[in-house]
Amino acid sequence: MIDIKSLSKTELTGFILDKGEKKYRSEQLFSWMHSKLARSPGEMSNIPRSLCELLIRETEYTALKTVDVRTSSEDGTKKYLFGLSDGNVIESVWMKYRDWNSVCISSQVGCRMGCRFCASTLDGCIRNLTPSEMLDQVYSIQRESGERVSNIVVMGSGEPLDNYDTLLKFLEIISDEKGLNIGERHITVSTCGLVPKIRSLAELRKQITLAISLHAPNDEKRQSLMPIAKKYSIAELMDAVKYYYDRTGRRITFEYALAKDVNDSIEDAAELSRLVHGLNAM
Repeated sequence: MIDIKSLSKTELTGFILDKGEKKYRSEQLFSWMHSKLARSPGEMSNIPRSLCELLIRETEYTALKTVDVRTSSEDGTKKYLFGLSDGNVIESVWMKYRDWNSVCISSQVGCRMGCRFCASTLDGCIRNLTPSEMLDQVYSIQRESGERVSNIVVMGSGEPLDNYDTLLKFLEIISDEKGLNIGERHITVSTCGLVPKIRSLAELRKQITLAISLHAPNDEKRQSLMPIAKKYSIAELMDAVKYYYDRTGRRITFEYALAKDVNDSIEDAAELSRLVHGLNAM
């Protein structure tokens, strides 16, 4: 069955025309799925019954099930546990700030990167998420909160660049002006450092913020924390980061989790300072 919510606008138009429908029906469907956030074809009030029945019969319509919600008593941050159609579960987080609302989403069920400090990788990567499963994390939270999502961070379970094609489709649909229209400058993608994919992303000149999960200032310490560092050195990673900035002009974000007596010494801080000195980074 066709995963209809994962289709780009062009693909959706092709699907509708193949079914003998008028082109404008694809525009209506796109709006219902990605702007009005319909949970099923049955909610689409201006879609003919025959088309609605076709969609139910011939397509898969992703609508995540909310399994659990945990709310922080300190700041109202909400962690969502969403159930997928195959029985797997993923986490997403709603973060409310004074001037905007942000959602952190997952890109995979589990993760195969093996970073020592991350619980998402304990059982490895079970599978990649589809574009619709990434999108519907945002859609479900916006529907349930009743407030517009203005910022997205792809920083939940999974390595986004390990699900590269899906990530690109997600970015295309979520930023479409006929959908939620969340601009690329309001989207951050975090990676542990898949160097070839960083370079590929740079070539597309997208305006997303690239966040690098660094966590150590040198190869020896980084390799002890992150297996990916054994494949790509810090020198290779930093070259890719500089290339990304040169191609996009977008400031880089570096992430660094402090682990007591592992990467938190004064010497580590000095080495980190030297590593990022001169970069347009946060």
